[in-house]
Amino acid sequence: MALTFTDLVEVDLDKLGTAVSDWKKTVDSLKTSAENAHKGMQAKSDSAQWAGVNATVTRDFIAKTAKEVSDLHVEADSIYQVLADGHPELVSLQKQVKDAAGKDASALGVRVNDIGDGRVVCIFPHVRGDTDERTQEQLDAKRELENRINRLLSHAAEIDASVARALHKSHGDDAHNAGHSTYGSLNDAQAERALELARLGDKMSDAELQEFNRLMRFNDREKDGEFATEFYQGLGGPEKTLEFYAEMSIDGTSSDAGKVRLNAMKELQQNMGFALANATDPDTKQHLPGSWGSDFRRLGTQQIGWEQGQWNKPYGYQVLGGLLRYGNYDPRFLDPIAEHVTQLHKKDPYFFLNNKAPGQEDVYGFNPSGKLGSGNDPLNSVLEALGHSPEASEKFFTEPPTAYNEDGTVKGGSPGFESYLDLFTDEDFDWTVDTNDTNILAYEDKTKNALTFGPEALGHALESATTGRPYDDDSGDAVKHTEARAHLVSEIVNKFGENPELLRHNENGDLDDQESGPLYGMRDSLGDITAEYMGDFQRAMYKEDPNSDLFPTFSAAAGLDSGHAARFLSAVGEDPDAYAAITSAQQAYTAEVVDHVVNGGSDSTASLDGRLGDVVAPGSAIAGIMSDSRANAIYEYHAASDTEFNEAAADKQKWVNRILGMGIEKVGERIPIAGAPLEWASEDIQESIMKSIEKDTASEAEQEAGTKYTAGREAAIDSAQASLDNALVNNQHINSATADDLRRAVRTAAGVSHSDGAQWNSESDAK
Repeated sequence: MALTFTDLVEVDLDKLGTAVSDWKKTVDSLKTSAENAHKGMQAKSDSAQWAGVNATVTRDFIAKTAKEVSDLHVEADSIYQVLADGHPELVSLQKQVKDAAGKDASALGVRVNDIGDGRVVCIFPHVRGDTDERTQEQLDAKRELENRINRLLSHAAEIDASVARALHKSHGDDAHNAGHSTYGSLNDAQAERALELARLGDKMSDAELQEFNRLMRFNDREKDGEFATEFYQGLGGPEKTLEFYAEMSIDGTSSDAGKVRLNAMKELQQNMGFALANATDPDTKQHLPGSWGSDFRRLGTQQIGWEQGQWNKPYGYQVLGGLLRYGNYDPRFLDPIAEHVTQLHKKDPYFFLNNKAPGQEDVYGFNPSGKLGSGNDPLNSVLEALGHSPEASEKFFTEPPTAYNEDGTVKGGSPGFESYLDLFTDEDFDWTVDTNDTNILAYEDKTKNALTFGPEALGHALESATTGRPYDDDSGDAVKHTEARAHLVSEIVNKFGENPELLRHNENGDLDDQESGPLYGMRDSLGDITAEYMGDFQRAMYKEDPNSDLFPTFSAAAGLDSGHAARFLSAVGEDPDAYAAITSAQQAYTAEVVDHVVNGGSDSTASLDGRLGDVVAPGSAIAGIMSDSRANAIYEYHAASDTEFNEAAADKQKWVNRILGMGIEKVGERIPIAGAPLEWASEDIQESIMKSIEKDTASEAEQEAGTKYTAGREAAIDSAQASLDNALVNNQHINSATADDLRRAVRTAAGVSHSDGAQWNSESDAK
């Protein structure tokens, strides 16, 4: 019977705490008894000169009694260790559930109902006279709370089941015989059970697979690495790990697996990936030996089989790649593997793909997630791994490459290229079609789509390397830019500023002679990188003095080239997601610098209106580039629509919060926007951004007539004035007449600079 919400909320865990204390006393007492039995009774028995029956019966009885006392101590200690670990975890989970169902639910105005089977639903109770209409934000918040409570209940149920199972095994089924399974911690018991299930392989039932996933999910990222390390050691080593995962992934993604099995395999892929990252981190208290990395490299080019007489066997890297796609891996483990895989791909791009099994649509093989390929090409997998591993990706792209032999050993010397950025951005680099779809060659659109998998994964890796965060960590705060990261951004901007055609996406547009570039799939990540380094890009627009503090960077400066930055923005801004990220960050950053000029204090003798015009100019120039790029994408390259550009802005709130967070770092305790709370400032700026993006449109007739920037220019002017209005809210030292003059100044500067940006972009397109 499943642990219910009511069970967890109402249970008196103080009694369990008392039991833990009692068992500790029992352990201590039995330890003393066991020591006395061995040092006293048995020692005397062993030294005595027995004769007759006593030499056998009595001596054996004493030895057996001493052993039973020792076994009782071991059993009691095992019970104590399991209870001692389980009790604080249950206490913590109980508190979290009570808080969520109490104050969190009350704040949302919802009621938490126990529906049994370890689940709850949250509902908005009807109030007389209420329409019962809810905003999407309210519905999303309700759903998040409901899911959070259900996850906590699931975790509590897993601990409850693990403790009960461990206690039963510690005690055994013989009431007259102590000494059965022993555990040094609850993790020991959980790892043992996970391994029992793993040994079933693809014979695991759906229920057993769900249990396995629960055990992995709630233990795979523990800080000390105990569970993850014990689990992988228990599997039997790197090769056995690959065999188990290969067997499970092929079974779970077969055409007759069913949706339940496939979904369970998607979770298994994530759970095992997170656990492997934890277990291979040399800095965790318990971790796998470093030889696991070299063994995986050795096995990478060897075929892995898991069935007797198996014909079609994948290479080790194809299997391992599925696990590497999840988890933040240490560079000492991941980078040698990523370098080895990349160099193998450079030597023969189809080495791994030549042995793939033919499949059918939606069969993903070693990558059950289905994201960016089937997993047959491990290059995509290691790039995704780097995308989740910021320290590893930074070192991968900023440190000199190491050459590897085919067996994964270090070769020494140069691998034949200066950097991985140079290698991947070479127009002749061979990206593969990583899919099991048997009809891929018959459908041009499918082929084009599959060819973007690698570049998208490359974008994720670069995003991780330059931001210091996993690329899909939307909730994370900004991480200060290191010299290495900032320099990498400069190299990226120079690379695509000089070769923007690499990013071009001409989707059956009017420019028939313009081929799509091989790397257009990574533009959304480049847009995120631009947003992250908005201070550097605004500095570059009008060549701001590197020593200026008017346009601050977030620690180390990238020192971008002005011309390269403009052409880079032009190419990247044609992607709706990149456009939205850049526009959001630009307006948030401009609001911050405008507020700094108005409210931050300055020793400058220049007029305030002139200084304000100067600080809105770079952002407006970027807005002009974005307007032109958006129009080009829609009307020249036919690669997107106005609707796509508008909808892409919906999830870019993170950039407003992140940029304002950078502002807080910059000025210490000052809250941005004239002392207003961050939440208010963020919401206000986001509203301005949405209006701006929705207004930044142009019709096909305007495009042909060369008047396509009118609405975009108006949007830039409105945005600049909104930034000033926000800064003026709590400033009592500027009278209304002066405020009008300042508004006029920022509107004029914004309009001129928007035209500058659009013109730069058009001139760049003409070249």
